[in-house]
Amino acid sequence: QVQLVESGGGLVQPGGSLRLSCAASGLIFSLYSMSWYRQAPGKERELVARISSFGGSTDYADSVKGRFTISRDNNAKNTVHLRMNSLKPEDTAVYYCNVFYSSRAYWGQGTQVTVSS
Repeated sequence: QVQLVESGGGLVQPGGSLRLSCAASGLIFSLYSMSWYRQAPGKERELVARISSFGGSTDYADSVKGRFTISRDNNAKNTVHLRMNSLKPEDTAVYYCNVFYSSRAYWGQGTQVTVSS
């Protein structure tokens, strides 16, 4: 059974930084692209960043380019990270880890990020 467990959210002031982590189990982690999505209140869930299976390719939403960095550890930790710098109030959302495995999408439970002074 695939499991994704996010951590690292919290309250941060505008301009601050956070690092989210997602620990994956139940799959051969290094074979799959991993993604971060977010959902703000009253809005649809949106793709934030994606990283290819071996980390050679990344994609970002225009709204976070230059501020967020996705990375992964394909060794024993089987973890994907999202480093978020220069945070803005509009980055406030629940952030979800995602993988598409065996013809279905798997999601973590989400971690809340709140950017406020």
